[in-house]
Amino acid sequence: MKHTKNYSFISAFKKYVNASFILIFVTAMALIVANSKWGDLYRSLAEVPVSFSIGEFNLFSHHGQDLTLLEFINDFLMATFFFAVGLEIKREILVGELSSLKKALLPIIGACGGMIVPVILFYVFCPGDPIMQRGMAIPMATDIAFSLGVLSLFGKRVPIGMKVFLATLAVADDLGGIIVIALFYSSEITLEYLALCAFFILILLIGNLRHVRTKMFYILTGICVWYALLNSGIHATIAGVITAMFVPGRPKDTAIKCVEYLHAKITSFPLDQATNNKQGITILSNHQISLLKNIEYASDRIISPLQSLEDSLQVPINYVVVPLFAFANAGIYLEGVSLDGIINGVGLAIFLGLFLGKFLGVCSFSWLAIKLKLVQLPNGCNWKNFASVCMLTGIGFTVSLFIADLSYHGIGGEAAALLNDAKLGILLGSIAAGITGWLLLYKFLPKTPCPKDKE
Repeated sequence: MKHTKNYSFISAFKKYVNASFILIFVTAMALIVANSKWGDLYRSLAEVPVSFSIGEFNLFSHHGQDLTLLEFINDFLMATFFFAVGLEIKREILVGELSSLKKALLPIIGACGGMIVPVILFYVFCPGDPIMQRGMAIPMATDIAFSLGVLSLFGKRVPIGMKVFLATLAVADDLGGIIVIALFYSSEITLEYLALCAFFILILLIGNLRHVRTKMFYILTGICVWYALLNSGIHATIAGVITAMFVPGRPKDTAIKCVEYLHAKITSFPLDQATNNKQGITILSNHQISLLKNIEYASDRIISPLQSLEDSLQVPINYVVVPLFAFANAGIYLEGVSLDGIINGVGLAIFLGLFLGKFLGVCSFSWLAIKLKLVQLPNGCNWKNFASVCMLTGIGFTVSLFIADLSYHGIGGEAAALLNDAKLGILLGSIAAGITGWLLLYKFLPKTPCPKDKE
């Protein structure tokens, strides 16, 4: 039962290992291409218009203007990323580490500190400039793929409690980032589209209350919510999270009922009716085919739409959407980077926010909660290795880049240079936090596999 309790986090831990290495490769390629002879082509591709039209209606349009390829990736594809994040958050709220205050309190407190302190540091280093201060939320984020990827390098030396803490904190961090995006990165509100969005959300609610389990119903209605939000002024990626909250988390039948049904069907399966030809191909009777289809249908009824969609989205999100996003957004044009942009202003504020702010915020807030006896250190952790894993929360890559684009892209003036500085600050801050976290973990983790991992 100990393994079952932590199953979702062990699965997440393994899931993000390969994804993190792919992100490193894609990021390196974006930097190389952006500063090579193909750099102009790379930047011009971002402005290519994208459309999906039926008659005069274009799904990928904003107030009559076609989305560019970069906007398509950042607004539509990243909405699917936030849909997957929303499914994960809902699962953890229903049955995981966010399902009770006792389980969730330490990571949530740590996540709050990891959001508040970087914002304060950003403000200190960029005072009095409203354009710069648009990016205050950039160093708030923790990249779950990279952070868990670094932790995975230590294999069974990592205590289960440490894995659970980091994964739960990253989920809580994502939730905080979603709230910030919804509240502070919206443009002028268009009431007609906002009303249309409310109508589609009502349809999702009715579908959930009526126990509609058809996954396509939630996907298609979610796309309608996305389009309405895109044109309403509220950032469209929030549609992914909103839709995920209405996807049913309960299966159609109980596990016991389904297993009993499957057992009866399998027991009654007539093996003697199957025939093999000379090529070794099995020929099934109509009765056998019908039984197998019934077994497949019954298996689907025990898996909730939430878990089914979450599982189906893992590969496209981790190996297509996020790498595409990283390639499109991580291409920093180094020729335009000045030393002043690195040691002053936005670049320095983000670097310090990720490298120091996240560590100080997560570690100090967690320390205070533990000293006040509100919570305890995670199982298998001591203060040295707990502080080491807090350093990994400064790897902010994916969501930080996303918020940077929301902060500075397309507003003209000095914002283009600020966006470049912000990307450089994100890259350097994330690398510094990752390397420092790895060195600290190497020194302070147990040198032998943790007992709980041996079981």
